[in-house]
Amino acid sequence: MNNKSKYNTKQRDILLGFLRDSEGRHVTAHDVCEYCGARGAKIGQTTVYRQLERMVDEGIVNKYVIDPNSPACFEYVGESTHVASGVCFHCKCEKCGKLIHLHCEELEEIKGHLAKEHGFALDPFRTVFYGVCEECAKTV
Repeated sequence: MNNKSKYNTKQRDILLGFLRDSEGRHVTAHDVCEYCGARGAKIGQTTVYRQLERMVDEGIVNKYVIDPNSPACFEYVGESTHVASGVCFHCKCEKCGKLIHLHCEELEEIKGHLAKEHGFALDPFRTVFYGVCEECAKTV
């Protein structure tokens, strides 16, 4: 674990609380800032980014950069098997921007096929399928 993590601050505790409550969801630094502001916690945007990056370094938060026009997303993973599995794909809705996190054996098979048959090492953390989510499809 990174030495930086041994310093627990009030701000870090607030951020960790929010992230734990958001487990299984993707959040942005803006989401974290809004949460803190709504609770009267005075945490600057720079502190939020710095703490999130430290948590990424420590392996308790995953960071996803989907495309250059979207903010990075963060996901609390703690000690879950998500980090160890190494396979995580995403679907992004082109209408509402929703990001859906996927663990799917069929996609893992595609990753293996690309490596074995084509010599291509797919980065599942940066692989995004674009389309329309279930909620937006209902409104079409």
